[in-house]
Amino acid sequence: MNVMMSAGLFLLVGFGALMLGAAVFNLLAPEKDREDIVDVAVQRYKSASSFARLNPDGKLLDRVALFCLHTFHLEDSLEEMYLQLGSPEKPQPVDILYTKIIAAIAIPAAMMLLFKSFWPVLFVPLAFMVPDALIRSKIQKRQQEILGNFSTTVDLAALIIESGLDYLTAFERIIKVAREKTILETELDKTIGEIKLGYSRREALERFAARTGVPEVRTLVGLIIQSDELGTSLVDLLRNFSADLRYSRLNKAEKLAAQASTKMLFPLFMFIFPTIFILILSPMLGGLLSGGLGF
Repeated sequence: MNVMMSAGLFLLVGFGALMLGAAVFNLLAPEKDREDIVDVAVQRYKSASSFARLNPDGKLLDRVALFCLHTFHLEDSLEEMYLQLGSPEKPQPVDILYTKIIAAIAIPAAMMLLFKSFWPVLFVPLAFMVPDALIRSKIQKRQQEILGNFSTTVDLAALIIESGLDYLTAFERIIKVAREKTILETELDKTIGEIKLGYSRREALERFAARTGVPEVRTLVGLIIQSDELGTSLVDLLRNFSADLRYSRLNKAEKLAAQASTKMLFPLFMFIFPTIFILILSPMLGGLLSGGLGF
């Protein structure tokens, strides 16, 4: 009976802490800009949402998931993370939500068993956000891979367009001549396939920007849409954009190089200097302990 009461108290206090943490987060979070090209409504796939399989009269986990989904308005953010992961088969947005709920219960519960105290229940909001941090690290790694050959792809597209072809044909040629498809080329292939299936060029490009979540890709999509709507020369826009990409990449490399010396201070003081002192002073200390002067 005491175990049941403790578990019930843990769940009650835990979800109370979770709601309090979410309320504080929503209060302090800045309002998102509703740009057309990154609007979550544009990013969303036309297929049925995975949240449709949540049954309000089903198992307890489904009911808790629906409660969290509607209380904290998680649908848009979970779908956005799913898109930027590359829309894999697993995890679906609802699987991410399940993971967040399980983490919010399991991590504090394990800490309670370890420390034999109720204070870890305060970490429920933090544990609820742990899966988000892990997923966003995967998204960041994916975005870095996209940026790896992005400027080269823009240069090739400008060169092919300058020969008289349109940008979709240029993207198809780039994908065809690639030895191995990178993430960027895979996403371009998806965009071309969507246009062939009936999506408008603007919508397919906006979905391409949403799937990557990279500001540089959003800028490229904006330039292509601007060229389509205003009739401006896309080649000149792409060449200027490619030059800006290289300049910003050079500045970033210089910034990282300037930070390297500062980042080296910690390992120097913590690992290298103590080792040097031990190597220098150990003969002297050995001599002192044996009764001599050490030199």
